[in-house]
Amino acid sequence: MGKKLNFLALSLLTLLALLGGAFTETGAEWQEVAKANPGDVAWMIVASAFVLLMTPGLAFFYGGMVDRKNVISTMLQSFAALGVISVVWVVVGFSLCFGDSLGGIIGNPLTFLNFRNVGAAPHPEIGAGLPFLLFALFQLKFAIITPALFTGSMAGRIRFRSYILFMVLFTLFIYAPLAHMTWHPDGLLMNLGVLDFAGGTVVHMSAGFAALAGAVHLGPRNIDRLEHANIPFIILGTGLLWFGWFGFNAGSALGANDDAVLALANTHFASAAGMITWMFYERYKGRKMNAVGACIGAIVGLVAITPAAGFVTVQESVAIGFIAALVSNWAIARQSKSGLDDTLDVFPSHGVGGMVGMVLTGVFAADVGLTSGETDTFLWHLVALVGVAIFTFGASLLLFKLVDKAIPLRVTGWQETLGLDESQHGETVD
Repeated sequence: MGKKLNFLALSLLTLLALLGGAFTETGAEWQEVAKANPGDVAWMIVASAFVLLMTPGLAFFYGGMVDRKNVISTMLQSFAALGVISVVWVVVGFSLCFGDSLGGIIGNPLTFLNFRNVGAAPHPEIGAGLPFLLFALFQLKFAIITPALFTGSMAGRIRFRSYILFMVLFTLFIYAPLAHMTWHPDGLLMNLGVLDFAGGTVVHMSAGFAALAGAVHLGPRNIDRLEHANIPFIILGTGLLWFGWFGFNAGSALGANDDAVLALANTHFASAAGMITWMFYERYKGRKMNAVGACIGAIVGLVAITPAAGFVTVQESVAIGFIAALVSNWAIARQSKSGLDDTLDVFPSHGVGGMVGMVLTGVFAADVGLTSGETDTFLWHLVALVGVAIFTFGASLLLFKLVDKAIPLRVTGWQETLGLDESQHGETVD
């Protein structure tokens, strides 16, 4: 039954995408392309490619962290998002995120159904004068990496077919409303003054709390200790993520402009601060400075600066990386004692890192933060943080339960012992 459901769902999405051209109006949308700034277009094409590279980078990062018998399955979970979410995005995902606002909560699914009217002409209100198709492609890369992020919490015990179904439902019912509320001109959070430059709530908090819900629902693995399969993979993945994050954050300026330069600089220095803080804090606690810790610290710095990248100074970005590394390090230590099996510490890295970033954005944001003598933005960030946490965790837990009824989420004990590489995919790293 599960195989048939997956096949029919994906076949239907692909068919709708293929038929989409029949409903797309052509001609008028291509007439205004000359109005887009060529420099902005060039940068956003590059930024889109940068962000796409982050998903393979994440695959290496997670693949190196898991045990040897789950490397391929873990990496494939990231790569699968490239295909599945791309088709969902064309059919209805982009419209749910950026279609005509329905109460500030979600977009009208019919506005850009099958990419109708998504062409070279800029949208009058969305996309900062870029070709609308380019804006849609850039935003797609965010939608791809978000479900890939939460796979790390369930590594080694989730059925691949179930994950695909959950990934689709998560994108439609959790990611899309958050993206619309945060980044659409008529979105609820946007109009309340909540600042999220590149995805602190939309990407990292949503992935972090989905990871927490997945760990709660699936329960612990049948092993006592995780042995990292390939530490050089972790370092390679971190480098690719750090590189791609320049497109993630600086690209969110939607042009080759001063905001992009500031976001790029802040991205780099926050990550650097997170990395060295993590290493020296480990030494302070009497532990060795190691490669895995350095990589986690760098990622936490990147996560925390994401919502603030275009709103703070370089000096403040260093402070954000420093604070986030300490808080996430503490959160990982607490989680390890809790009995909760979040395999790769996705929640304390991305969920907690995203929350720290959102709070500190409210503190440091130029002209509207606490350091500027204003309180409204900070208070709305706290409200948004609580609301997004409750919504994302609750909705994710509900979706996990629904998917579990359709296709069992957890592999059998024998499959888990054998490893997901062989039991799910018939492949091994040997």
